[in-house]
Amino acid sequence: MRTIKVVPYQDEWVNKFQEEALKIKEIFGDQLVEIHHIGSTSVPGLKAKPIIDIIPVVKNIKEIDLFNEKMEAIGYEARGEFGIPGRRYFPKGGEKHRSHHVHVFQKGDQHIERHLAFRDYLIAHPEVAKEYEVLKEELANKFSNNPERYSDGKETFIKETEKKALKFYSEM
Repeated sequence: MRTIKVVPYQDEWVNKFQEEALKIKEIFGDQLVEIHHIGSTSVPGLKAKPIIDIIPVVKNIKEIDLFNEKMEAIGYEARGEFGIPGRRYFPKGGEKHRSHHVHVFQKGDQHIERHLAFRDYLIAHPEVAKEYEVLKEELANKFSNNPERYSDGKETFIKETEKKALKFYSEM
């Protein structure tokens, strides 16, 4: 079972994203349109679970299944849509040593903008990022052995902030 631990921001998260992005670019090749670092580790100064979230944006999501073996060869587990239609999800590091989450979406998918807007909103609004950090620390302390309860505890904050973030993002 995974233990939820929120740690201080680490500059190395950017390097870990960049290293993994290069590997993913090599695997997806011409299918890859762009690749983004998302989630709390992409927000400078924000405490986070030390798991790098990545969104590769691709031309055709159905083609990504052809790369499952190559992704597995670099340590990822292919989990298909994993609850989100139109996504391909690849966690790395197993349950105990999770290090990365790769969420592949096809260009134009609404989830891409949602994640980028949330990230950019937190970067532009440090006071909101601080609220989120405090909430995550409280939830991690309370539900350190229950990832579902930890995630559920963040849901209201994320949904409310996401609405503001999408408006903010559309005005940029």
